[in-house]
Amino acid sequence: MSKSDFRKFVPEMGKAFHFGMTTQQFYDAVIPERGPKERAGVEKYLSTPFKGITTDGNIVPGLFALRSEGAPTQEILSAVLMLLAQLSPDQKKVTCLPLESRERELWQNSIVRYENFGLRLDEVPGALQEAAMSVVRASLSAAGYEKTRNLMKLNAFLGELVGAPRLLSEWSYQLHIYGEPSLTEPWGWQISGHHLIITCFILREQMTLTPTFMGAEPRYADTGKYAGTVAFEDEERLGLEFARNLSAEQKQKAIFSNSLLPDRLPPGRHQGVDGLILGGRHKNSAVIPYEGIRGAELGPQQRQALLDLTQCYLSTLPSGPLAARMGDVERHFAETHFCWAGGLDDESAFYYRIQSPVVMIEFDHQNWVVLKNPEPKKFHTHTIVHTPNGNDFGMDLLRLHYETAPHHNAVRHHSHGGHAHSHEHPQDHHHDHD
Repeated sequence: MSKSDFRKFVPEMGKAFHFGMTTQQFYDAVIPERGPKERAGVEKYLSTPFKGITTDGNIVPGLFALRSEGAPTQEILSAVLMLLAQLSPDQKKVTCLPLESRERELWQNSIVRYENFGLRLDEVPGALQEAAMSVVRASLSAAGYEKTRNLMKLNAFLGELVGAPRLLSEWSYQLHIYGEPSLTEPWGWQISGHHLIITCFILREQMTLTPTFMGAEPRYADTGKYAGTVAFEDEERLGLEFARNLSAEQKQKAIFSNSLLPDRLPPGRHQGVDGLILGGRHKNSAVIPYEGIRGAELGPQQRQALLDLTQCYLSTLPSGPLAARMGDVERHFAETHFCWAGGLDDESAFYYRIQSPVVMIEFDHQNWVVLKNPEPKKFHTHTIVHTPNGNDFGMDLLRLHYETAPHHNAVRHHSHGGHAHSHEHPQDHHHDHD
């Protein structure tokens, strides 16, 4: 497939809706229509406590434990303290939020910035941009950081394609910190913006990085400053190879549709602007039943291939936490499910999901948002990684910390429905700029 196959869908320069706009101009243009729906969505989400993604509405207990994973906590802490030392009081006020604030749950993959919190990287000098990205770099593997930066560059390439470099730029992201940065107490950070959301939770030498949303439109740059930048090569190739290598009988179990088009999918399966992604925005506590073929039904080579595919996504983690997380995945491999929609030829768009008690990964080819492809194409990709059963945002680790740390009062315990773990927080949330 040509690395320039998106070109025929690029609007004529000056004709894109986004052309020439700043972030504020775009916000002002779309908020009259989108604002009421956005506010209603936020209010609905915040009306119930966080629970976590489940297969049937019930949390599977005992999946997660406090343990040392060799997370680079000292390096992350040093980086974040360096950043905080450079912020003004006003910048600190919007960047630093309470540990139990729910703002991080409201992540969203939109060009519109509804958030009124966070350090906006396109509004600060280069030194602060570098300090903010030093926090991200310290928290991720080298490959994970490179992938993150590539997605930021591809966002800028999209801005170049449609003449909107101020709206879609390499720095159109915000970073916020929740909790008090510490070597021993829980805290974290989140970077968010178009096609990139990473949520990092840190507790001693343990960490989580979910939810993580990563996407690109297009997923490769063929000209200009960012020429040669590419994303999701392995995720696409290994996913397609795995599906192709299933036997005919296995394919019957794994494939729920041969198409991604809404009118050719099972009723209710298409998720509108999210395509086939089930764990998208405001879906942190969705009920998502297993689909497809079980890990227990795979042969040894297939098992290793699915583990390799899973590791493509989890390898944003540093080496210690990655090894711990892959150990979790392997322990629950028999319960892991893989499902697929779309074609198996070189040109067809597709979707797949890997889901187990301890990880949920989705990959989806999308139709147009900025470019003008009316049907899903392989140059527009969305991916998302969740930790099901209550440990997105490190919430179950936080619960365990509160239950076991002697300096925490029992009234601060949280509950996952059946076992004391409420995530209701008396915060005031305003996510529009009105």
